[in-house]
Amino acid sequence: MRNPMDSIPQYTRAILKVHLASMGYDRSDFDEKPVIGVVNSWNEVCPGHYPLRELAEHVKNGVREAGGFPLEFNTIALCDAFGQGNAGMRYMLPSRDIIADSIETMVRGGMLFSGLVFLTACDKITPAMLMAAARLDLPSIFVSCGPMNHLGPASVKEKARKEFRGGDIDEEDLIKGNLAFYSGPGVCPFLGTANTMLAVAEALGLMLPGTALIPSGTAARLWASRLAGRRVVQLVKEDMRPRRILSHGAFMNAIRLVMAIGGSLNTLVHIPAISGELGLDVTWDDFDRLSEDTPFLTPITPNGPFSAKDLGLAGGVPAVMKEIASLLDLEAINISGQTLREMVEEAQNTDPEVIHSVSKPVLPYGGITVLKGNIALEGGVVKKSAVPRELWSFRGPARVFDCEEDCTEAITRGDVKDGDVLVIRYEGPQGGPGMREMHRVTELVKGRRLAVITDGRFSGASGGLSVGYITPEALTGGAIACVENGDMIEIDIAERRIELLLDDKTLEERERKLVHPSYSKLTKVLADYQQRVGPASKGARTC
Repeated sequence: MRNPMDSIPQYTRAILKVHLASMGYDRSDFDEKPVIGVVNSWNEVCPGHYPLRELAEHVKNGVREAGGFPLEFNTIALCDAFGQGNAGMRYMLPSRDIIADSIETMVRGGMLFSGLVFLTACDKITPAMLMAAARLDLPSIFVSCGPMNHLGPASVKEKARKEFRGGDIDEEDLIKGNLAFYSGPGVCPFLGTANTMLAVAEALGLMLPGTALIPSGTAARLWASRLAGRRVVQLVKEDMRPRRILSHGAFMNAIRLVMAIGGSLNTLVHIPAISGELGLDVTWDDFDRLSEDTPFLTPITPNGPFSAKDLGLAGGVPAVMKEIASLLDLEAINISGQTLREMVEEAQNTDPEVIHSVSKPVLPYGGITVLKGNIALEGGVVKKSAVPRELWSFRGPARVFDCEEDCTEAITRGDVKDGDVLVIRYEGPQGGPGMREMHRVTELVKGRRLAVITDGRFSGASGGLSVGYITPEALTGGAIACVENGDMIEIDIAERRIELLLDDKTLEERERKLVHPSYSKLTKVLADYQQRVGPASKGARTC
């Protein structure tokens, strides 16, 4: 067991201990015990992070019980719900890389920690912390507050929102209607990016088996936090580091899991970004290839009537992986010390309506498909498990918008027709900048015979014929920048194809005449991000 302080010159090390002692710590705490950094994303803004202050105390109790010395520090954590449909969404994806960098800065700048516990919850925070864990390669374990312990189905929320948009109820009634679904602090109950990425953290092997989807506010959640604190001290003693766990096989297992649960499209920017920290080449083609023979097993909102809490209570990630075990690398290891083979042998599926068997899947294929064509040379992504089968083949005239707001206004005015293809561009990683989610757009057109294509992103809760992450994006020379109103666009999910129906000569002429929007008024954070961010197909990582 190595102590990072041992690498510091003796005098400097002694002064460092002076500063720790000034907070009331005894020298024996950090001389004779592994110092564990408790990386907390707690705040009073995001419901998914609000419970983490209490859970951190249980984690620290576990660390102390196992003979370690915990020191807690915080990082920022944004809630995507606050950015939906407004300019705040531009900061959500950039926050992922800011969080990863801030954790690296705190850990490498302090030279204190032998191991780390990451307390996480929401959309960008879990992938950011996974990136940091991969980068730092200190013994690490992940803890979440779990999904909200909701009282009613998603239909209650949807009904209230529809009535509010129609002017039938006021804000007070909207809040009351939504609180049946968002019934207390925790991760949003549906299978959006937050719950998907927590499941991915477990599938990758950096979370104790079965703990990703334990409901928030339960005794089981408290105990899972305490056990994680105990286990991280053992990881330090065993020198079990993330790079031993995060193998190529582990990433393929995680992608298989995403397909089996119908997880969020945002995994296509997060998983490549995490693997990129390790120098592993995980591509969109891997997602597309694995989707074809991975059955979709869990009808969780927005893909069905159940919730993330239901999935956790039915056996969670281990039970799903048990069902698809024949497709997995069973020699991959978990921070528990088990191989995946051992883990799935112990797993139990307690509700076959929530977790279907491979012999009776919801669908015989995974939930995500990568489409390619002249408008998406590197790919565009669709969550086909949330697309009605009658919309899998679609051809219609383009209605072009250079930002989300213009599209939303046109829909609200009734200025789009069934059969249209709504093209929203200059919303990519560089073009946004920030690659906003178009969730409000998909919410407004839900149930209509329309297609949406964009170089922006979609929420894990989005459904319908929505093709996002178009790469190359408009600002970097993508053909989506050349689309004009009335151009015909054809989408064929079965054939994995998306095409702008223009001849090459016309497309080349339009490319020569392109004039991109001005970005002269960007804030410092967004201007810096625009200069440093890479393409969505490579994880939209900053360099």
